[in-house]
Amino acid sequence: MTPPRIRRRRAADLDRCVAALVEVHRIDRYPLNWPADPHRWLREPRPADAWVAVDDDAAIVGHVAVHRVPSRAGAPPARPTAEVARLFVVPSARGLALGGALLDRVRQWASARGTDLRLEVTSDGAAATALYERTGWRCTGTSTAAWTAPDGSAVSLRHYTLSGDAVPAIAASRRASRAAASRNSGGSNTSTS
Repeated sequence: MTPPRIRRRRAADLDRCVAALVEVHRIDRYPLNWPADPHRWLREPRPADAWVAVDDDAAIVGHVAVHRVPSRAGAPPARPTAEVARLFVVPSARGLALGGALLDRVRQWASARGTDLRLEVTSDGAAATALYERTGWRCTGTSTAAWTAPDGSAVSLRHYTLSGDAVPAIAASRRASRAAASRNSGGSNTSTS
């Protein structure tokens, strides 16, 4: 099997993205609250960019988007910031390091624009939290979401950041780690994450 290819999301991809999201929601309950219009949920709030992972059969097996964060009115000028959103990988494609590869694509985008990144994840998202922490994201705190779980209970969020300045250093570190792993595994470039 050829590893899935990551490319920019196209408007024609949305039906297949929704089909993948249905599978992810069924297994992982992500998103926690199923959107009334999943096509719109994937498009909103007007992503600055979005990417998909596509397998040999042209099935969407992963997705990520970045949304620009507007500057606060009256705040001093700051580095541009974007929020990572709508990151998911279908269960059948897990173990191929697609989550990390999609985040790497976002990092490249941010680095080229001098943009810092942020994201939030529900506190019960252990696999997502492990991915973010393994790939260099720093937890900056927790909060209670302004929205509730399907049963009406409060949702706790963990907030993460990644400085645009750290992006090239983290990417170089990941490339060095992959090269070392490849040398130690007799030349295989298969990732187990």
